[in-house]
Amino acid sequence: MAQELAKQNRAAGFSEKADIFSQDFLKLCIYLDQSQPLRETFTKKLYAHMVSSAKLLEDFLDFHGAKNNAKWFLYRELVSSVRNLAEASYSQKHIYIGLPFYSLGNIDQVQEDGYHTHKFLTTSLRNICSYALKEADQLGIKTPASRYVWDDFPGIPSNDHLQATIDEENLKDEQKQIVKITTKFLRIAGEFESHNFSQSYDEDSIRKIVPGRFNVEEARRFEMAIHSLQTSFDTYVNRSGLQLQRLKLKGLRGYISVVLHLLELSRRLLHYYERHLYEVGYKRVCISVRDQLAKAVNPEAILHCIVNYGLYYTNHFLANGKALAQELLNENVERGTIVVPIPQKMGFHSRPSLLVAKTVQHYGGQVELCVGYDRFDASSVLDLQWAGGKIQKDGIQEVVFQGDVRALRDLKILASVNYGEDSMGKGVPLPKELSYLK
Repeated sequence: MAQELAKQNRAAGFSEKADIFSQDFLKLCIYLDQSQPLRETFTKKLYAHMVSSAKLLEDFLDFHGAKNNAKWFLYRELVSSVRNLAEASYSQKHIYIGLPFYSLGNIDQVQEDGYHTHKFLTTSLRNICSYALKEADQLGIKTPASRYVWDDFPGIPSNDHLQATIDEENLKDEQKQIVKITTKFLRIAGEFESHNFSQSYDEDSIRKIVPGRFNVEEARRFEMAIHSLQTSFDTYVNRSGLQLQRLKLKGLRGYISVVLHLLELSRRLLHYYERHLYEVGYKRVCISVRDQLAKAVNPEAILHCIVNYGLYYTNHFLANGKALAQELLNENVERGTIVVPIPQKMGFHSRPSLLVAKTVQHYGGQVELCVGYDRFDASSVLDLQWAGGKIQKDGIQEVVFQGDVRALRDLKILASVNYGEDSMGKGVPLPKELSYLK
């Protein structure tokens, strides 16, 4: 008898708190369900409020085991859906507001595609909110007495802009930081290009990509790498001046920022798709809930937003930013000259040329191989082999490399081990400093 009474008390305590923790969340659901979508309803303040209220309620439900309770599982999934979609919508709204100020050239197409993405997200949010209200009523959760109004969620832009009154001085070692940031940007861009998001994909192709080839973990990895770049930029790089290089830095900061928020959007939608809509052999109740969510949030449409918007434009802006990053890198990198012997006894054939090119590519700065009055791009295997022909023809035993001192340092090490091969042309172990070449 005592155990039964205690159980009833615990249940009553949960129900009472479920009412309390649901009130703000349900007020937002009512606001979206009853608002006119043609007005400027969906603002960053609204999304931020939705994320915080849904997260608090989701944590409450998870703490009490709603994920493993057939009665409360659907409500918990609807709450989580609101949180995830509101987070993605916040990122898209940020992109929409910020793009005109990023100095990225013609943005008409990305703005148009972003509009359709945002429209899908807001429609999905309204659907989920409607479902959440019905499920809350089924669970006996009290309907909030008060209501939000449109004026509670103003947009961020205003008619006023604060005047810049802080005159930054040059920060210590700014050039070195620019070199580090641009080098990392070029590496990230090169790595992301390998995922082949430079084109749009149809539904069948997308399902082969997500989550098999590209999933939430990959998106998070790239997002963290870009976030690290933005943090370094804002900490160490002075952007207050008006000279040409400052304008270039502003442009690079724009590329970094838009890519970061596109990756945020993609990662959040990938998480939602994989966690809530992707079939991985769940139990019957989970499959039933997933099917109900799929009626509110179209899985094919969310995959389209991920691949043909978020990841496509991530690739687009990384690729477009490479030329600017390369230009800034070459303007700021410390330059030098080294004289080294040619590869013995076979000259600049395939292996030495490839290792030299990979060394230069690793750092990204410009390096040239100088043979007499001729200069060859040391990041190009083909250029190096052309140079090798001239070197062999003229009987040259030493060559000059000029450019990025970081690459020159490693080229000197590479030359000390005969460019990674013995006199018979077979490969030899490379020093640990050149481990990135393996």
